[in-house]
Amino acid sequence: MPTDTELLRTDDKQLEELFRKSPAGEIPKGPMEGMAILPGAGRAGAQVLAGVVNRFCWRGKVFSPEGYLSNRLTPLDILSIVATVGPGPSRLDDRECIVIDYSHTSMVFGGVRDELRQVDPDLYLGLIWLSGRKIGWFTLREPNSAQG
Repeated sequence: MPTDTELLRTDDKQLEELFRKSPAGEIPKGPMEGMAILPGAGRAGAQVLAGVVNRFCWRGKVFSPEGYLSNRLTPLDILSIVATVGPGPSRLDDRECIVIDYSHTSMVFGGVRDELRQVDPDLYLGLIWLSGRKIGWFTLREPNSAQG
């Protein structure tokens, strides 16, 4: 079972393999802790950058039962950048995933689409698309689960 810290040290090819073999899982409910996985930063650099992003910028997502989510931003946990959430085919392999779509809810982030698959009971791996191009990864985990 992978941890979010282990995924942070994993290269793009291995993340893609894990995403491909994982089930969509259930749509998360409520707040989720996030961690950005920044491509090309190198293993040590990825950990430092992920910590900076998590501390000062993006902290995770909050899922509503109505099929929407808000992103948790800044140390103040400001909820912003709304998206619709639901099952759908992944752009990566056409298998079911959880699709987070900003195209109908945000003019600024309308070209962004996130896809989630559950890689552990309390951990999701997210794939970020921008205008149809894969640009990065992130994790979401239950707030009370053990962080790896």
